[in-house]
Amino acid sequence: MALRLLHSADWQIGRIYSQFEPDDAAALFEARFHVVERLATLATERGVDAVLVAGDVFDAQTVSDKTIRRLFNAMQGFAGPWVLMPGNHDAALAESVWTRAYRLGAVPQNVLTCLDPAPRVIGDRFAVLPAPLVQRHTHGDLTEWFAGAPTPEGLPRIGLAHGCVQGVLPEGIDSTNPIATNRGATARLDYLALGDWHGSKRIDERTWYAGTPETDRFKANDSGQALLVSIAGAGAVPSVEEVRTGRYRWHQMDAMLAVPSDIEEVLRTLVECGSDDVVQVRLSGVSDLNGQRRLQHGVEKARARVRALVHESHGLRLEPTEEDIAALHADGYVGEVLQQLRGEQSGPQAERARDALVILAQMLDDASDRPAADSPVASV
Repeated sequence: MALRLLHSADWQIGRIYSQFEPDDAAALFEARFHVVERLATLATERGVDAVLVAGDVFDAQTVSDKTIRRLFNAMQGFAGPWVLMPGNHDAALAESVWTRAYRLGAVPQNVLTCLDPAPRVIGDRFAVLPAPLVQRHTHGDLTEWFAGAPTPEGLPRIGLAHGCVQGVLPEGIDSTNPIATNRGATARLDYLALGDWHGSKRIDERTWYAGTPETDRFKANDSGQALLVSIAGAGAVPSVEEVRTGRYRWHQMDAMLAVPSDIEEVLRTLVECGSDDVVQVRLSGVSDLNGQRRLQHGVEKARARVRALVHESHGLRLEPTEEDIAALHADGYVGEVLQQLRGEQSGPQAERARDALVILAQMLDDASDRPAADSPVASV
C-alpha cells in the first residue's frame, strides 16, 4: 500500500499582526488555529499515514501557555501520527516553547516532537530523518548527517528540514540555515519535506517546500497550501498534490498615479475586494485634491468590507488644481498657505507638508458644506 503523507510547515502559531487594527489582527491570529483544524480534517478525509510539519510550529518561544494548549487541541481532528520539528522561530533550546509544552502536559500521545537529530520509525510505515534547529540561526548544513544515517531496509526514507536550499530561492536569502541543493539524492531520500520558505515550491521531484497553510504576508509565492504526498514504495518517485487550505487572500496593490484613469483603476480594484481579502494599498505619484478625496473615500469603504487593510500614501504628491482651490474658497492667507504646502512637498518635510495639505483641504471642504450661522437650517 502506498505511503500517504500530509506535508505542512510554518504554522507560526501565536503570530501577532501589529500592522493591522486590533479586531483585524485578532481575526488573523485566530485563523492560524482554524487552519490547523482544517489540516486535521484533511488528513482524516484523505487517510494519510502521518502529518509532517517542517518547522516553525510556533511563532516565538514566548507564546502563552493558553496558545500552546489551543494548538494541540486544534490537532485533535486527526488521530494518526503528527511529526513536528522546531524551526528558527521555535528552536529546540535547552529551555524552549517545546519544553514548556511538555511541562504543561499539553502534547498528546500521537504527536512526535523531533527535538534532536535522530532517525525515527513511524508506525512501521516509514523512517523520518529530522534536522531540528537548536538555535535561531546556523551556518552549517544540519542535514549532512542524513547521508550516513541507517534506516530499516524497505522503508521509505523521509527527510524533514527547515532552512534555505542553496542557490534556489530568490532575493539572495542564502545566508543562514543552509541546505544542500542535492540533499535528497546524496541522502537517498524518497522525499525531503522542507519548511522556512512560506510558499509552496518544488525544488526537484523529491524535494518540496510546503509553505504556510494560511497566508501571512504580502508576497505572491503560492502560500496557503499543504502538500499531499503519495509514495508507492521505497525508491519510487513521489506524487505530490497541492491542496488549498488557507482562508484569507493577501493582496498588495502598488499604484503609481499620473493620470485620472490610474485613480479609476485603484477604485475598481478595491471594489472587487471582499470579506476574505487582506489588502495593502501603497500609493505614489501625483493626484489633485478631488482625486485624493475619491481615493480616501474608496479606501475607507473597502476597509469596512475586507478582512484587513493597510494604506500607505507617503509617496503621493498632491497637486491642487485651480478648480480645487476655487472650490475650497481658499482666498487670502489660506490660499497662500495652500500654495506654500503644495511647494513644500518637494522638500525635506514632504510627508508632513502633504499631510497638512490634506488636513487643511478637508477642513475647508467641511466648512463649505456647513450651513451658515444665520441660515434657516442652522437656526433650527
